[in-house]
Amino acid sequence: MLVDTHCHLADPAYDADRGEVVARARAAGVGHVIVVGESPETADRALRLAAGNPRLSATAGVHPHVASSWTAETGTWLAQRLADPRVVAAGEMGLDYHYDHSPRAVQRDVFDRQLDAAAGAGKPAVIHARDADEDVASALRNHAAACGVLHSFSSGLPLLRSALALGWYVSFSGMVTFRSWSLDDAIREAPLDRLLVETDAPFLAPVPHRGRRNEPAWVAAVARRIADVRGLPLDEVIAATGANAARLFGPRLAPLEDRP
Repeated sequence: MLVDTHCHLADPAYDADRGEVVARARAAGVGHVIVVGESPETADRALRLAAGNPRLSATAGVHPHVASSWTAETGTWLAQRLADPRVVAAGEMGLDYHYDHSPRAVQRDVFDRQLDAAAGAGKPAVIHARDADEDVASALRNHAAACGVLHSFSSGLPLLRSALALGWYVSFSGMVTFRSWSLDDAIREAPLDRLLVETDAPFLAPVPHRGRRNEPAWVAAVARRIADVRGLPLDEVIAATGANAARLFGPRLAPLEDRP
């Protein structure tokens, strides 16, 4: 089944029609959506959404933009959320040296703490990497017990290769449909059993929806573009990426009829 592995469905952009957005995703064949929590506030909203719908799961973490907000209480909060079965991953976490909304040393420290928390909870980590490839790769190497996914991949091939060598997954978003996209080699190089698809909605709407609010129903456009680049049937890419998502994020992502 199609799985949107990274969607900010708790964002206020959906407050007026969130139910309709979820219904359109289901009608488009999207069997599951992972609702990303990039701060305690958004993660708790994501968890409330997942509590009311078995086709939704949540993540919990602290984005590098708000890394400066980390406190000891944040660490306690994260450990508690990662113990909840509806929270299938830690993150969105990582490093962003493009905007530098938090000092880089603080970003690295909070990233390390969250990788440790993910490994301790036995849950994958969802990684944001922007203009920080070398330090992200170093952090992944230094946390060998952690695993997860490089989300909305647009980094260099060295980071991709480092992560794949450590057993990590890679996810592609609507950026793969943009005219400016130049990383088809990354799509080809990633093993089929390590590929995921996502929207990163409400951002990065794929062609032909550019300029509009993105939504999980449009993750099919990402899968279609990956199928074209790899020369595979679309159904094969959908089946592989869905199976990969269930393997990485756990049994909550299995089709409802297959759950114990």
